[in-house]
Amino acid sequence: MTLSQDKLWYKLATFYQVNVRAFFDSNCDGHGDLAGVTQKLDYFSNLGVDCLWLMPLYPSPLKDDGYDISDFYNIQEVFGTVEDLRILINEAHARGIRIIMDLVMNHTSDQHPWFQIGRADKNSPYYDYYVWSDTTERYQDARIIFLDTLDSNWSWDDVAQQYYWHRFYASQPDLNYDNPAVRQEMQDIMKFWLDLGIDGFRADAVPYLFEREGTNCENLPETHQFLRSLRSFIDHNYPHAILLAEANQWPKDVLAYFHEGDEFHMGFHFPLMPRIFMSLKQEDRSSLVWIMDQTPPIPDDCQWCTFLRNHDELTLEMVTPEERQWMWEQYAPDPRMRLNLGIRRRLAPLLDNDPQKIRLAFALLFALPGSPIIYNGDEIGMGDNIWLFDRNGVRTPMQWDTSLNAGFSTADPQDLYAPVISEAPYSPAFVNVKDELEDPQSLLLFMRRLVEIRKGKPIFSYGQLDWLRQVNPAIAAFTRSYGNEMIVVLNNLSATSQKIDVPLKQANGQAYDLWAQQNWPVPFDGNLRLSLEPHQFLWLKFQT
Repeated sequence: MTLSQDKLWYKLATFYQVNVRAFFDSNCDGHGDLAGVTQKLDYFSNLGVDCLWLMPLYPSPLKDDGYDISDFYNIQEVFGTVEDLRILINEAHARGIRIIMDLVMNHTSDQHPWFQIGRADKNSPYYDYYVWSDTTERYQDARIIFLDTLDSNWSWDDVAQQYYWHRFYASQPDLNYDNPAVRQEMQDIMKFWLDLGIDGFRADAVPYLFEREGTNCENLPETHQFLRSLRSFIDHNYPHAILLAEANQWPKDVLAYFHEGDEFHMGFHFPLMPRIFMSLKQEDRSSLVWIMDQTPPIPDDCQWCTFLRNHDELTLEMVTPEERQWMWEQYAPDPRMRLNLGIRRRLAPLLDNDPQKIRLAFALLFALPGSPIIYNGDEIGMGDNIWLFDRNGVRTPMQWDTSLNAGFSTADPQDLYAPVISEAPYSPAFVNVKDELEDPQSLLLFMRRLVEIRKGKPIFSYGQLDWLRQVNPAIAAFTRSYGNEMIVVLNNLSATSQKIDVPLKQANGQAYDLWAQQNWPVPFDGNLRLSLEPHQFLWLKFQT
């Protein structure tokens, strides 16, 4: 298999987020590694995914699970070597799978040589790689992101005898992008990894690169100008590589990160995610309709990246305070399930480990505009461990089978980077890849089918979305239209059977059920009348 030469490959792709540390341990040291991911590439091929997003691989003191980088040009020893990454890239490409990496642009670790040298010598060029101040009064309009652990974006440094600026943990000082040398460093870092063969970057925390007094220090014009320079560099030198923006903002604000199709290729759609959970719990489509109505058109060559869960908390920044409190009450009744302005739980526990709810959530995600991304382990219904620190409870080892350490590692269980989920119904005895591959009704095989159907239907990537404003609020019904085809997507958000009766004057001929792979048994007379079982979904294709 060879890689598609379509420059818009990312618009058609299904992505898969790989926590390398948690995926597979090839050398029995208790940590997942790059060689382990390479050994499991056939798993991704069989699932049908097109691109892997690898979480941070760089050397790090691991104060923030690798998002605190101490060397941008190397691989954390426990993950392997740069050569191991090269082998993974080549083997993945041979299977038609692309690789993107995390690029943490906003900050470094306080253990990075740039910071260590700069703090010790104000005459060093590295001093100006960071943002220093004699007072904490600057940039007072910038919000504090990690409310649970910080009360200021400034921290005192005893060596420099000054305060330094950080939007995240105090161990992650922000880089000073007003310094041309910093901007050049970031381009050089990108070049190093792109020359190795990777297919792009998921750019972490991009709204915060520049600071200006009297602003909230987010989404500033200077930030966009710099990001467009990086895009230009990629377009001229690596035309098939992409930039994916992690900008936890409203869709109208993320629009600026696409600009005129010359900034980011893709951007996460953060506010959609909590509203999928809201709609399921409320058994009402209103919140979904509202957020999609708030989503502006984007340039033709750009794409949203949509998701249900990831390695972080389920963020509730993009909801009202009342909605946030309701979400906490419904989905995180134990205070340990909450973190910052979010919920640190995995998909299956959030949805009561209900197979029909989980399938419906994924089907809804795959049918809405955007390229979907799967967080590793969610495709088999893994659970979480709320007793682990910070967000580590959703980053436990992948469960491959029922052998020692769930087949993740042959190391002594005490040497694992984190314990395997041990309690029913999420322990390996109940949730593992091997058993699900052998069960025709498993979530894993459902996901394989879901990916396969979407892959063969460009309408899901390019098609226009129109809501069917039918009366029943428990049904999220919409069409995706592209060319002379239309797919009617029906989702029963309720735990009870629901009826639907809507006119489809633009549809012609017999409906075709994409899941059953057969003509819809009810003759179509211009109105769609049917009953949906609890949490059932249908994808019906019509000619227009």
